Amino acid sequence: MYDLISIGNISIDIYFKGESLTFKDGRFNLAVGGKYFADSVTQTIGGGGANVAIGAAKHSLKTAVLGKIGNNPFKKIILDKLEENKVSTRFCQIEDEYLNISSILLTDKGERSIIHYTTPHQHIFDDEKKLYQLSEARMVYLANMPNVSLNERIDILHYLKKLNILTIVNLGVKDCRRSYDQLERFLKYVDILIVNGHEFADMVKAPYADIHFKDNVVDWYIPHMNEKIVVITEGAKGSYGYNQGKIYYQEAIKVDKIADTTGAGDGYSAGFVSEYFKSRNLEKAMEKAAKYASKILAKIGAN
Repeated sequence: MYDLISIGNISIDIYFKGESLTFKDGRFNLAVGGKYFADSVTQTIGGGGANVAIGAAKHSLKTAVLGKIGNNPFKKIILDKLEENKVSTRFCQIEDEYLNISSILLTDKGERSIIHYTTPHQHIFDDEKKLYQLSEARMVYLANMPNVSLNERIDILHYLKKLNILTIVNLGVKDCRRSYDQLERFLKYVDILIVNGHEFADMVKAPYADIHFKDNVVDWYIPHMNEKIVVITEGAKGSYGYNQGKIYYQEAIKVDKIADTTGAGDGYSAGFVSEYFKSRNLEKAMEKAAKYASKILAKIGAN
């Protein structure tokens, strides 16, 4: 049995940092036809599935990741990195025509721009029978995978619900902009939902500026989630947790110098999942999440 199976993307991340990559007014100033020289380059792996699996393993959970890996020169790098971090790859799918890669430009303050490519795919499982592998998990994390069929993800969550396996889900902007009916079909099988403030605003179709997270926004906007756990992250403003009418707040942990903001959200999820698995305590989980996210912010790389 695995404490956690993390389902999501697994990518190669290549970071470039240097004085020639000038940054002004929230943008890198790069000319068409220009050539820029980085002072440093860092190659590692990323993706929501890998980041959460690695983070949970660092907190002593027995973890596995389920995701696609391309049968290309990056395969060995990915598999070695996951093995190094004690994450099982037995559920990973190796595909000949698959690539998931990001080039990330970094500023001295950790701000970044990402150029990302993923081979389009609609399915998590290449064989429906592999769905049954998830019965080996005590807990499943479903990362943001907006291009994967919503119906397939609903089927996965429905199957896990029948087995009484705890499900933690992260949704991104594309999914949060879906219709109420689509979201309600999906969310009824979710035990714990983690989104950021802007994604929550998209989900409930309300202006972000009008939402007061210190109030019970779950009861106000999505009452059908009252019995579930909803966690809303607000970056440097901290995070909020909602469950059965109670509201919890966790301040963000300050970082002396932010090296890279990539993966901070996944770091929060990894810390949360790790502590909640052990204690089933929402406040402790949010505290652990904030602490681990701050460690991710202080280094280059998403895990």
